[in-house]
Amino acid sequence: MSNSSSISHFLLLALADTRQLQLLHFCLLLAISLAALLGNGLIISAVACGHHLHTPMFFFLLNLALADLGCICTTVPKAMHNSLWDTRNISYTGCAAQLFFYMFFLSAEYFLLTIMCYDRYVSICKPLHHRTLLGSRACAHMAAAAWASGFLNALLQTANTFSLPLCQGNALGQFFCEIPQILKLSCSKSYLREFGLLAISVSLVFGCFVFIVFSYVQIFRAVLRIPSVQGRHKAFSTCLPHLAVLSLFFSTGTFAYMKPPSLSSPSQDLALSVLYSVVPPALNPLIYSLRNQELKATVWTLMTGWFKKH
Repeated sequence: MSNSSSISHFLLLALADTRQLQLLHFCLLLAISLAALLGNGLIISAVACGHHLHTPMFFFLLNLALADLGCICTTVPKAMHNSLWDTRNISYTGCAAQLFFYMFFLSAEYFLLTIMCYDRYVSICKPLHHRTLLGSRACAHMAAAAWASGFLNALLQTANTFSLPLCQGNALGQFFCEIPQILKLSCSKSYLREFGLLAISVSLVFGCFVFIVFSYVQIFRAVLRIPSVQGRHKAFSTCLPHLAVLSLFFSTGTFAYMKPPSLSSPSQDLALSVLYSVVPPALNPLIYSLRNQELKATVWTLMTGWFKKH
């Protein structure tokens, strides 16, 4: 294939070679995606219906649940379809759309996690100014900025990736369309443009990371100044779910993209890609609901009310 114009489809990485394993992977992906849909759907319903949950923390959690749903609904259905029907094909436009939406939801999730860190910082370090700094209008503007930034980043990344000529075949080493795998097929020498866009993305990611670290340093200092043990425990417990989600987000993605080549193997790379792209959206609702009594109570009320009606 001489260039991208002659490519009508890509070949995704097969999850398994045998039919039995393909069906097993289909069932596993189905179970994980149903868990993600149920967990995130319950959080969205609870926050939307529970008027006492109309606070900045739960408003941003609702947006995070939407981003999680978007991430898993972008990659998993096609992987399940390919496993069930024993195929690897994805159309050129389908691949571009999958890449765009995955980058959109993933970027929005990262920006939302950064904003949620700011919410924790204001709640603990500046509690008297919380209503002023995080009013309903300010929260709406911050959430809109996160989604708009994710959209812009996804648009730039997708446009740049698919504007490059591809001459290294059409087989991707991933079960969904991902930028590094598509760049491996490129024969372009326009490294300056790729480096410039990469530098902007890295600057954004690093800037948010520095902000998160700085905020949590201030939070820990404020928590340690609280005189009572119970007060310190209560303040810190509100940060634990956010810290756990952040750790899962950073650790899986960082190890997948920055591990040394000596640790790389096809089966390990596939397991890691599932770990950072599929597992977090399913685990995030569980992490946030485990230690939050208000959220658990509202979810339980919704579920019991639904069962009584049916």
